[in-house]
Amino acid sequence: MNSAVLWTLVNVLLGVSAVGADEVSVSVMEGDSVTLYTRIEANQQEKIRWYFNAKQIAAIIGDKREICTDDECKERFRDRLKLDNQTGSLTIMNITNTDSGDYKLNNINSGSFSNKIFSVSVHDAPERDEMKTKSVKEGESVTLDLGVVKNLNGVMKWYFNDILISEITGDQSEICTDDQCDKRFRDRLQLAHQTGSLNITDTRTTDSGLYKLEINSSSFSISRLSTVLTVISSGLSPGAVAGIVAVAVLLLTPAVAAVFIYRKRRAGEY
Repeated sequence: MNSAVLWTLVNVLLGVSAVGADEVSVSVMEGDSVTLYTRIEANQQEKIRWYFNAKQIAAIIGDKREICTDDECKERFRDRLKLDNQTGSLTIMNITNTDSGDYKLNNINSGSFSNKIFSVSVHDAPERDEMKTKSVKEGESVTLDLGVVKNLNGVMKWYFNDILISEITGDQSEICTDDQCDKRFRDRLQLAHQTGSLNITDTRTTDSGLYKLEINSSSFSISRLSTVLTVISSGLSPGAVAGIVAVAVLLLTPAVAAVFIYRKRRAGEY
């Protein structure tokens, strides 16, 4: 008997009415962090259970929170799962190819039962095996391309040092909507709608910093690993340039460092 049919019959016997299910496809790149939204309010949390390929990986039952209670789950995800205390939304950090599969959400609230399936596909990103840094000479142009495929139903946002600098919503785009951003970049930003790539022309040393991309939809959000950009003054010596690049590497976010460590563990180096 189909497991979904069996689950429905069990709930009918328990006096729980089913209200249907829906399925969402989520396409991410290796190294991303993705949050799967429940769209459930805190006062609607009687029982929430998350399954990965039919095996439970997280649950909220009243005030109790559980994540990876068995060794198989702990070995696979290695502390990369988070539950939102208010909504029960599930975040998978530094996602890997082995995380591809179906994530099923079951919610029981006041006698009603609903479920939702997130079909997650993780694609290779071999260039991320190296720490994500870029360096250019002042005055040159640079393109920040993080392998984005346009999400027609989502919103793409680029941040510079946590300041929103551009946004793509469908066929509409906005660049530097506040005075701080406009003063810093002065019409030097360009967006590619099909890829989400960000181009910075006539770069300046003040453009150095952390650039991050976020993709948001009604069902999930994706946080893409950041790029540390270093714009080097043309008057610096080679030694000074090497020092600046070394400092930029140290500024990489903890998420990037976590990916690097996790990859080494998978390769048996730890």
